[in-house]
Amino acid sequence: MKLLFVCSRNKWRSLTAEHLFNALEGYQVRSAGTEDAARIKVNEGHIGWADLIFAMEKKHVRRLQDKFPHMLQGKLIVCLGIPDEYGYMDEELIETLRSSVSEYIEIP
Repeated sequence: MKLLFVCSRNKWRSLTAEHLFNALEGYQVRSAGTEDAARIKVNEGHIGWADLIFAMEKKHVRRLQDKFPHMLQGKLIVCLGIPDEYGYMDEELIETLRSSVSEYIEIP
């Protein structure tokens, strides 16, 4: 299964999620950001590639829906509700990601 994690700048939350879940057997994981200044900016290729999309906040879901409405048909987008108040690989962020994402995928 291919998982895409999306936040604003792809520097802390979604990048942490990519590195955290990329180690899991059976999953391919990428991350991207919605802002122009993102480390990796989300594009049609990311959306087409992904089986399941995790957005950190509602604003990210809206941005994806506004920019890629035709690409998102039939795609599941999950809003994790994780605010931009964590650094890269922050322990609390890792625990929050594990807990939130475990409702949608199997985490050993």
